Amino acid sequence: MVPEHYLLEEKDEAAVLKKIQTEKSMLPKINLTDPAIKALMEIHGEIGPNRIIKIVRKNPTVGMTEYYRVTTMEVFK
Repeated sequence: MVPEHYLLEEKDEAAVLKKIQTEKSMLPKINLTDPAIKALMEIHGEIGPNRIIKIVRKNPTVGMTEYYRVTTMEVFK
């Protein structure tokens, strides 16, 4: 099952980064060719690199858990 993915509003990025006490450059990356990102593009239109994606996973022990990724065009090897 694929966890829920959400495109974070650019105006909310600074608050989220402050909340999780990190910088955008330190977030794990997600490629723009990822199927979940392509699905988000059908909803939001074109998504460029360096945007933050919020991923919500259901965890049987703690409930819902939020993760964040930053979009990239890098090729992962």
